[in-house]
Amino acid sequence: MFQGSNALTLDAKGRVSFPTRHRDALMAQAEGRLTLTRHPDGCLLVYPRPVWEIKRAQIAAFPMQARALQRLLLGNAQDVELDGSGRILIAPELRSAASLTREAMLMGMGEHFELWDAETLARVEQAALAQGLPSPEVLNQFSF
Repeated sequence: MFQGSNALTLDAKGRVSFPTRHRDALMAQAEGRLTLTRHPDGCLLVYPRPVWEIKRAQIAAFPMQARALQRLLLGNAQDVELDGSGRILIAPELRSAASLTREAMLMGMGEHFELWDAETLARVEQAALAQGLPSPEVLNQFSF
């Protein structure tokens, strides 16, 4: 399970270094093989390859009414590998789609990560908090 946030910096070539605590788990779980794709919210999804393979099959089975979401997720998926320094190269088209320039945030979301432009994430979180928490029905099985 991946959790927590990490501030990352994209280098001039569009690479980011994964934090050591996640790098070790990704090497053990997926031999450093990852898949990146777009998320409808404007970030990138980062999946360990074995998890992505399950998700890919689920997405491919979507009904025709979800074709736009299939196109977004499958059509933009790119396989990458951690290099010897624990970095991944993010393709220019994915960097552009997520507005990634220099400062980024990596958010552990359980079985995968979200990779956000730091400023965009701050705006999205601020807007979400301004709208208030989810309805009580969504949270009725949860307590702090």
